[in-house]
Amino acid sequence: MPATANAATEYGTLRRVAMRYASDVNRAVDGPDIHPVLARQKATSTWAAYSPAKVRAQQDALIRVLHERGTEVVLLPDAPGCSTQHYPRDIGFVVDDVFFAARLNSPHRIPEADALTDHTAAMPTPTQLAAGTIEGGDVMLHDGCVLVGMSEETSPDGADALQAALAQHRIDREVIPIRFARAGIVHLDDHFNIVAPGTALIHRGAFPPAQVNWLDKRFDLIDVTDDEALAVQVNVLAVAPGVVVVAQGSDRIAGELSTRGIAVISVDYSEVTHIPGSLRCTTLPLIRN
Repeated sequence: MPATANAATEYGTLRRVAMRYASDVNRAVDGPDIHPVLARQKATSTWAAYSPAKVRAQQDALIRVLHERGTEVVLLPDAPGCSTQHYPRDIGFVVDDVFFAARLNSPHRIPEADALTDHTAAMPTPTQLAAGTIEGGDVMLHDGCVLVGMSEETSPDGADALQAALAQHRIDREVIPIRFARAGIVHLDDHFNIVAPGTALIHRGAFPPAQVNWLDKRFDLIDVTDDEALAVQVNVLAVAPGVVVVAQGSDRIAGELSTRGIAVISVDYSEVTHIPGSLRCTTLPLIRN
C-alpha cells in the first residue's frame, strides 16, 4: 500500500517525518566566486563552516525526542555532493492529503530531491508542479490558505503553479504570497513561523509594514530580535498543538511560549545553525493530525 500524506496545520501532532543526516560536504561561503544569491543571503543570515559529525549527533538528539513522542522518523538516503542535504524541509511539502515535490531554485541542491523519486513504502508519491520555483521553507499552512514566502528561492510563478495544482486536486485553499522588505531572505521560516493555533514568531524587520499588519490581524505575534533571527531562533518545530521544540539558547523565546501555555522542549542545535536553518529545516512532516 502506498504511503499516505496528511497535514492540515503547522502544529498538528507529528506522526511521521522525513529527515536526512548531514553529509561530509561543506560548501564554500566566502571568496569572489560565490553565487550572487548566496552573496545577498549572507547579508541577512549567518553562514559558516560546520562539523558534519557534530550536526549528525545533534540530529540524533532530535530523533530521540521525536521517537519518545511516538513519531516515526524516515531517514532519506544521501544526496552526493550536497552540503545542505540535512535540510529536507525544502524538497517537498504536504498540503492536506497531497504531497508536493518542491521546485528547487539552486541547481546544486537538485540531487537532494532525488530521494523523492525512490518510492519506498515510507515516502508518498510526490505531485509535481508545472512552473517556477518553490521550496518548503517558504510554505506554511494556515486556515483556508497556504502562505508562501517570496524569498530568494521561491518565485511568483512557483506560487501560481501551486495554486493551480491545489485547484486540480480540489483542495480549497488560497495561496497567499508573503512579501519581504529586502532581498537576500533565504526562506520564510527563518523570519516567521506558526507555532500553535493562532500564534506565530515574527522577525518584523524582514517584512514591510503592510505585510506585518496583515499578519498581526491573524496571529498573536511573538516578536523576535535581529540577533535572535540571525541565530535562526525563529526556526522552531511544533510537534503537537501546544508543544514546541526550540534550540538551546532561545531562552527569551521559550519564555514567551511558556507564558502562552505552550510546552517547550529544548535541544542543542548549535552546530546545525552554522548555516541558516534549524529544527524546522531538518524535518519534513509527512503526517500530522
